[in-house]
Amino acid sequence: MNVRSLGTASLLFVASVATFSVACSSSSKRGTFTEQDPTETGDAGAGSFITGDGGMGGTCGANPAEDKDYDGDGYTGKNDCNECDPNVNAGAFDVPGNGIDEDCNGTPDDELTACDDGLDIAGTAMEGAKAIGLCKEATDDQMWGVIKAEWVLPDGKTQKQPLSQGILSQFGVNAAQAGGSMLAISSGSARAPGDPGYHEPGDKTGFGGWDKGYTCGTPDGYPKESASCSGSGGGSFDKAHDGAALRVKIRVPSNAKSFKFQQNFFTFEFPDFICSTFNDFFVTMMDPAPSGLPDGNIAFDQDTNPISVNNSLLQVCSAQEAGGKDFSCPLGDSSLSGTGFEGHAATGWLTTTTPVDDVRGKEITLTWAVWDQGDGRLDSTALIDDFTWSVDAADGSKTVATPK
Repeated sequence: MNVRSLGTASLLFVASVATFSVACSSSSKRGTFTEQDPTETGDAGAGSFITGDGGMGGTCGANPAEDKDYDGDGYTGKNDCNECDPNVNAGAFDVPGNGIDEDCNGTPDDELTACDDGLDIAGTAMEGAKAIGLCKEATDDQMWGVIKAEWVLPDGKTQKQPLSQGILSQFGVNAAQAGGSMLAISSGSARAPGDPGYHEPGDKTGFGGWDKGYTCGTPDGYPKESASCSGSGGGSFDKAHDGAALRVKIRVPSNAKSFKFQQNFFTFEFPDFICSTFNDFFVTMMDPAPSGLPDGNIAFDQDTNPISVNNSLLQVCSAQEAGGKDFSCPLGDSSLSGTGFEGHAATGWLTTTTPVDDVRGKEITLTWAVWDQGDGRLDSTALIDDFTWSVDAADGSKTVATPK
């Protein structure tokens, strides 16, 4: 993948890393993480920047053997090489190119940022995480990274159908958004036409698809009816069929404030099953859930509808009336070419952003899941890629069309 860095222009920090014997000054503070004026004193336990006037003898705690957390980042002495800066410690993301050793391993700018070239289409769940952009595995209880990755069903049980997920470089005309690979999960086969194991997602009769022959549970709170389909269908029906998911447990970098990723949802349900009793869902569940959300799903449209055929984000198609609704399809249908979903619909690439301020340095679980509600016919496939941490705060969870 391309270089995934922690933020963009906001990451060009002006501070230099303090050594264990150097006093803090205003030049050692990075503006992106400003919590108070560097000339003011404050409570170190609250994460403020203590300077020479802060009652610490001007050192912020210079002894690595000292079991004190002067900068309030949750890391003491041996796991914190700069007690003047709460964004430098053993749990931080080492921002590429700024000359600062944020993760305190002794080498600045050595964060692994490209890890998905040459991955096998039927790779492991950890390789699926790498295809998304999560390169680092947490090998101790201090560092950030992926702790565990699993192929599962939407309800968290073990996934036993290997074709339900795949690591692809291309899906029709749609290339990976960052680097060499992206993750595909599908209620049919997570393969592109021509790939070994490919099954058509439907046929010209409006039926067909690959019924994998199993049912499963769903994430808490699902299925749910789309607000635009109230009283006429849209998801609250029968069992879930043919589900697929990647579940990843991650320790969040201690200096991250948000993350983002891209996704693209293709469905054969359009145009014949709008607001019907048959529906494919695609959700991204986060545990613990960000505050203010009705459930853990962080990817939804402006009406909080999860991504499905009944979602306003479905904009790749031919303009038409379907299910009593007008679809303007502003993105046209060219990106359906070569996918097996020609004549049907997709969202196009979307970017979801969500805050992690409350869980910095803590463990979260992310589950990307897709399933067919009602029966196993007519399939949907979701692509996921370009996962990136950021030091920029996010005002709640939002999903929008990826800027061109």
